[in-house]
Amino acid sequence: MKNHLILVVLCLTMAMPLGASANALTGDVNADGVRNIEDVTTLIDYLLSNDASLINLENADIDNDHVISVADVTEMIDLLLNLQPPTITDGVEYDVINGIGIKNLWIQDREHSPEIWTNQPYCNTNARTAVLNDGFIYIARSNANVVVVGTDTLTQSVIYKVDATNGELIETLPLTLNGEIYGGAVLSANSIGVDNFGHLYLTSYTSAIAIEWPIYLVDKESGEMSLVASLDKGEVICRCDYIDVMGDLTREQAECNIMAAGASSEYIYRWHADQGSDFEGGFNGDPYLAIEDFYPKTVANWGYMPIVKMIEQPSNKESRYSGEQFFVDGYYTAPAIYNKSGNLIESFENVYPELHPWDVGANGVCEFKFGGRTFVAYVLAQYLGYDVYSGHNRACQVNICELGEGNTLGNMQHCWMVPDALGTITDGGTRIECINAEHGYDQYGNEEITLFIYKCYNGMAVYKIGPNVQ
Repeated sequence: MKNHLILVVLCLTMAMPLGASANALTGDVNADGVRNIEDVTTLIDYLLSNDASLINLENADIDNDHVISVADVTEMIDLLLNLQPPTITDGVEYDVINGIGIKNLWIQDREHSPEIWTNQPYCNTNARTAVLNDGFIYIARSNANVVVVGTDTLTQSVIYKVDATNGELIETLPLTLNGEIYGGAVLSANSIGVDNFGHLYLTSYTSAIAIEWPIYLVDKESGEMSLVASLDKGEVICRCDYIDVMGDLTREQAECNIMAAGASSEYIYRWHADQGSDFEGGFNGDPYLAIEDFYPKTVANWGYMPIVKMIEQPSNKESRYSGEQFFVDGYYTAPAIYNKSGNLIESFENVYPELHPWDVGANGVCEFKFGGRTFVAYVLAQYLGYDVYSGHNRACQVNICELGEGNTLGNMQHCWMVPDALGTITDGGTRIECINAEHGYDQYGNEEITLFIYKCYNGMAVYKIGPNVQ
């Protein structure tokens, strides 16, 4: 009864101090970048305690009457009910190919749901990469929040956690390192991913003068980061933007291999660690290797912001996580497969012309297995990829093909192109389009694939692939 009386008095008498806020977002009472039920709880706690340190006063005045009261709690609940976006799909009915179907679960993008997508905090050119893991999507954004600590004003990078089943933003993880705010540096949260054992990792972009490249593990609940290793580039120092990890970053359960490609160079990087050991150069002790063969053959380096994607070996092989073969996709090049010696194993040279990327300026590729068959998903175009065969603009779209006999690119069969469109807005030159495939089972015990596509500033979508998908 006493608490209720206090609440009534506060609601009737408490005037809200006004002032500009660096994190102004009506309804974001606790200033964590997300509006959810936690803001309702925080608002009620404030009304009961009168502790202004709990809230952002500007954001808490939901009804904009300059008084924080129980009316704001009611308005906050109504706001949350109206915030839940409807489930929007790409609206395409895809063909069933060799007994396998595909359907879009949801899409948030500039083409199908611009009013939803453009109001999301991860619709930002600093939110460059994302990854799918165990039913959730993790999106990294550099320097998202402004935080005042004493007399210092700091910027903090964050990770947004999204429900992969419906696209709902669940929470924002503010990143910390050794208990202190992490961020401030250019593209401090540039490349996010998950290793084969579910460990979430993060790296910054690394410049052409940086000798070492730190890689961190991230706690999925708190956002606290821990340094795994500072990767030594050796004698060849290139800018690197994105990283790929295979195996176990902790090296507790398996070996680990890390790879990247040097921007506007012919170099690739590789670091290797046996189970229980430290990282060392992955090319006979050196961390770098020069590549001589490219596709198209007219180019001599990767161009801007290339990506490496290692290919997992069969699960019954000891070399499962060795990354013996890998794709490299650069601004000037189409995806091509190399081995650890730097030899070009396969490229799009022998692929049917209608399956070639129409714009090699976007970098992204993913190989996955399903029902004993191997598929590859790769980016068709970045923003302007006009398809002369269909007459449509292949903007930020992905081709999904089944590899040919012997798991070769040359005889691969086209299955689907998804989505029908995603967006045509420049993201400031991130070049990458993230493609993730996660293996699972449907309610009947049949294999299925969850495919996630993310293009910075343009949109994201989740698809299901399987025998019972229609």
